[in-house]
Amino acid sequence: MRRPFGSVRARAALAATLVVAVALVAACATVLLSLRGNLTEQAGRDADSTARRVATSLATGTAPDALDLDDEDPVQVVDGDGRLLATSEDLEKISGTGVSDVKPGAARPDDDGDGDDDGGDDSQQNGSVSDDTDYTDGSATIDGDSADYRFAAVEVEDTAYGDLTVYAGASLEAEQGAVNTALTSMLIGFPVLLVIVGGVTYLVTRRALRPVEGIRAEMAAITASQDLGRRVPEPDTHDEVARLAGTTNETLAALEASVERQRRFVADASHELRSPIASLRTQLEVGAAHPELLDVDGAVEDTVRLQELAADLLLLARLDAGEKPGGAEVDLGALVREELSQRVGDRVPVAVDVAAVPQVSGSRGQLARVLGNLVDNAQRHAGAGVRVAVRAEDGRVVLRVADDGQGVPEDERERIFERFVRLDDARTRDGGGAGLGLAIARDVAERHGGSLTVRSAPEGGALFELALPSG
Repeated sequence: MRRPFGSVRARAALAATLVVAVALVAACATVLLSLRGNLTEQAGRDADSTARRVATSLATGTAPDALDLDDEDPVQVVDGDGRLLATSEDLEKISGTGVSDVKPGAARPDDDGDGDDDGGDDSQQNGSVSDDTDYTDGSATIDGDSADYRFAAVEVEDTAYGDLTVYAGASLEAEQGAVNTALTSMLIGFPVLLVIVGGVTYLVTRRALRPVEGIRAEMAAITASQDLGRRVPEPDTHDEVARLAGTTNETLAALEASVERQRRFVADASHELRSPIASLRTQLEVGAAHPELLDVDGAVEDTVRLQELAADLLLLARLDAGEKPGGAEVDLGALVREELSQRVGDRVPVAVDVAAVPQVSGSRGQLARVLGNLVDNAQRHAGAGVRVAVRAEDGRVVLRVADDGQGVPEDERERIFERFVRLDDARTRDGGGAGLGLAIARDVAERHGGSLTVRSAPEGGALFELALPSG
């Protein structure tokens, strides 16, 4: 069952939509808060202007009941005792100023303390308007219309009526209308924009991933047909998908080469095994029928050859399986002296020149096998002798095996390290083995972190050089 959002396209579209949604929410909230703050601040400035105009009139001697307060916005004049002295016309209800009265009482000048209640010249006393303004939010009903207001409170000191406070309001209707309009527009445009973002992201992602689907389909076809010669299409985009296709084709090529190499290996191994087994069977059948004709030496030789071939194949199988060489410390010079001292029946003498060298890390058995294979190869091609030398050079331990034979042609120097390869003029099947010795030697060298190469020897033959990092 296919899960929702199971494709990369759907997940990319969803992720892009969510990111844009979060960004839009944050942006919309910022815009709305900024818009509301600016409009509220503007209403506060309007309220402060009205309050200071009334306060200036009071400070210059105008009596509260003589003020012109027929503005559409609410205004209150309150004395120090909280009594309402003046208010705007048609004010029916108010909140947010601290004084809920809407009908003013009679305003009387303050007593100057000398018993003269007529006030004398005190009615002309000038006051001072405070530079500070306090703001509050509230509501008011004027002539039946109710609305929210921003109130500014300005104090007037030392008037003929004592200290007074003027409250003036500015309507927040414009602010609320603008915020509501912006919010409505955002709520309408928000889903539309998200749908567009999601759709565009889905289409763009689908187009970008179309080569990936082509790669997947071709890989499925290759798996079904088992035809490793096929390759996935490589888009001409020079991006990650193109690099993926290129890497996939490289992997397929390596896999095809590996399978082909394994197929040749099996075919060659079967062919190589067939010859000694058939020879041994023939000799045994002849011996069973005619005991006096049994070639015991030939049977033993075929058995030994079969045993060596089986051992080579088993070692190659272990190397192909990634067998680690181990981390034992091996004295390559001592190994060479010991192994060569045990050799018997060599066709030509072997000269040994071993210097003191550092130890190397690896498998003693596998390194001994490399030495044996190289010396055996040199014995088959040498004319009069074989020379083996061990030296320490540039942080490496180098083993050289040279012969005075015909050498290896330069264009064949890499090919001889392939499995089951025998040069046409090098040796016959009976005298030359199966062609696995040098392949095994190079595999072992590389798994020990070293190298095995061949070049011309000073004697004119082949010089094989095994270089291993010193421990």
